[in-house]
Amino acid sequence: MSLGARRCLGLVALLAGLLAADAGVTSPYRRKLEATADMPLDADVFRVPPGYNAPQQVHITLGDQDGTAMIVSWVTPNELGNSTVMYGGAPDKLELRAEGVHTRYDYFNYTSGFIHHCFLKNLKHRTKYYYAMGFGHTVRTFWFTTPPKPGPDVPYKFGLIGDLGQTFDSNITLSHYEENGGDAVLFVGDLSYADNHPLHDNNRWDTWGRFAERSVAYQPWIWTAGNHELDFAPELGETAPFKPFTHRYPTPHRAAGSTEPFWYSVRMASAHVIVLASYSAYGKYTPQWAWLQDELARVDRKVTPWLIVLMHSPWYNSNSYHYMEGETMRVQFERWLVDARADLVLAGHVHSYERSHRVSNVAYDIINGKSTPARDAAAPVYVTIGDGGNIEGIADNFTQPQPSYSAFREASFGHATLEIKNRTHAYYAWHRNQDGAKVVADGVWLTNRYWLPTQDDTN
Repeated sequence: MSLGARRCLGLVALLAGLLAADAGVTSPYRRKLEATADMPLDADVFRVPPGYNAPQQVHITLGDQDGTAMIVSWVTPNELGNSTVMYGGAPDKLELRAEGVHTRYDYFNYTSGFIHHCFLKNLKHRTKYYYAMGFGHTVRTFWFTTPPKPGPDVPYKFGLIGDLGQTFDSNITLSHYEENGGDAVLFVGDLSYADNHPLHDNNRWDTWGRFAERSVAYQPWIWTAGNHELDFAPELGETAPFKPFTHRYPTPHRAAGSTEPFWYSVRMASAHVIVLASYSAYGKYTPQWAWLQDELARVDRKVTPWLIVLMHSPWYNSNSYHYMEGETMRVQFERWLVDARADLVLAGHVHSYERSHRVSNVAYDIINGKSTPARDAAAPVYVTIGDGGNIEGIADNFTQPQPSYSAFREASFGHATLEIKNRTHAYYAWHRNQDGAKVVADGVWLTNRYWLPTQDDTN
């Protein structure tokens, strides 16, 4: 064989290897076939805390955009009690005091406990605070650490969880996240799945709150509203969407200039996080459309280099489950996110895991035939993380063949983490529930689209 022929064959082999390395992976892993069932009501993770009228379902989220305020929420089951929170730098030095508000709601044949929300303000960045509530009856004490002051090279670790529910698998997901550790959770919607029970049994909102307390009382979770938060049931006389969710889980939307609690933004360390609402109007000139346009103009990549967007219904999804349900929002907003050089878009809704290459489909205008997503270095990576473990089970019907935009997909439950190192690099890792918590089933180093837009979408 001539030297030229050998070189030609070598080049063909090299190109084939590069193409194979860049090809999407449909994981061959198959979890054990078993029912996905909610844990029984007497499970220890649902245990009511001891003591008369003891605060329960304690959870926190940011109270402003930059981490100097925190919203503390809890439920008292027997009587109102008070909405006071005492807080400070040590459990025996709770020298600061805040007075909150309370609310209740009825849902068909259910009446909630007394739901308290208290706003703690003027907090210092990167500081551990202890806080307590339940004065007059049973006092409980917790703690949290505020996020560091936003800055371009401030490291921070997010947990990424969606569609959690309260099954045995949900418990594994939360336990694994606790083992891996994180500073805050970006939650992409579908909390309790109470609406999967007869009459939208709102007791399942209470059990979920007690189940999640072990994490969300100690670090902020950033909430996205999913379809299972709608609780729209005209057959039950319940026609106010999101009633249980909005009574129980406040967001800092006013600080973000939003008119509704379902779309807003926060700045945490080196990340600017935008939360979008898949089930609120987003067409041209709607409040969400106008807000997002203004919000993207406010992003300062010199201060918060990492631009992360949360939503519930994914724009890129190669599973037959909920296929293309996010398409109208993609058509409305994808060009904006590409122009803004967003780094990562997180969604739930589909009960499997999938990560995309950096692709966009902004050229397509219905008649030009350019309907295939194309590689785009300015585009975000899209991750579907709706695999928390809920009662509806795994979505295991991936389309075949795997589309070119899909980098890795697997029909398993799990969670992910995003560990931001500095303005240029972050490590993303997905952990399936069937492995040990520390095992990475899919991982990739991401480079920032503003500071270092290299090719980074292959693990």
